[in-house]
Amino acid sequence: MPVGPAYPAPKTDAPSITRDAVLEMLRNGRDTAGKDFVLVDLRRADHEGGTIRGSINLPAQSLWPTIPTLYQMFKAAGLRKVIWYCGSSRGRGNRAAGWFGDHIAEHDGDAHMQSLVLLDGVKGWATAGEEYVQWMDGYDATLWQESKS
Repeated sequence: MPVGPAYPAPKTDAPSITRDAVLEMLRNGRDTAGKDFVLVDLRRADHEGGTIRGSINLPAQSLWPTIPTLYQMFKAAGLRKVIWYCGSSRGRGNRAAGWFGDHIAEHDGDAHMQSLVLLDGVKGWATAGEEYVQWMDGYDATLWQESKS
C-alpha cells in the first residue's frame, strides 16, 4: 500500500471476519450497516467493478491522519464493528484494521468496538457467487472475470 514511510506499522494484528459472517449481518436485519457496523472500502485507483452495498470509500492512501476523527464519529454513532477491506485484504485492509485497532486500544480500550478485516477482500466477495454479487453496488462482472484469470 503506497502510504509513505511516515506512517508506522500497526501494532495490532486485527482479527478477520468472513464474507459469510458479513453477508449474514447484511441479510438478518438485526445488524444495520451504518448503525451497528460499517464497511470501509479502502480502494482508490482500483475502485472498479463494484463495492459491497452500504460501504463507504476511504482510500487507504489518505486514511492515517483521519483515524482519530473516524474513531470519534464511529464511537458517537454507536458502531460495534468497523470492517475494512481492499481488493484482497492482504495489504491495505490488514494495515487499516490494525491502525484502527491500535487507536481503539490506545483510547479507552473501547470494548464495544472492534476493528476487523474482511477475509479475501472485495475480490473474494465478488467471485463467491450470486448470493454475494446481489449485495454489491456498481457490480461489473467483466472486471471480476478478468481478475479470476
